[in-house]
Amino acid sequence: MTPTDTAPPPSPARGRPVTALDVLRAATLVFALFSLAFWGYLAWPFPWPSIVFMVGAPLFAVVVWALFRSPRALVQTDAVGKALVEIAVMGAVAVAWLQLGHPAVAGAFAVVALVVGVLVGRRDASSAGARR
Repeated sequence: MTPTDTAPPPSPARGRPVTALDVLRAATLVFALFSLAFWGYLAWPFPWPSIVFMVGAPLFAVVVWALFRSPRALVQTDAVGKALVEIAVMGAVAVAWLQLGHPAVAGAFAVVALVVGVLVGRRDASSAGARR
């Protein structure tokens, strides 16, 4: 840019735009983390086991998700590995709601997580095929 230019340089492309599926995916993940913390708080006697599981269960889920399932995962896996990690994390949330005595919440969450996971998996597979 020269001193006489007034227009800023064009910004580099940042990737694909955020879609409604991305927002629903983020909401599902936030609810999953809240659910694991809620389970840790209610399922264990207070104070120490409760506090440890209230912090530890969501933290463990975040670490596993970041290592294997996030878009910039540290350990690259194929579609089957990503699906297994997602099933394990989301399944743990459904089981936590079952253990807390709320089967309706467990079932509703399982259905929403299944639909969102399938849609995201299909989108990822189609975008991976387009890059080849």
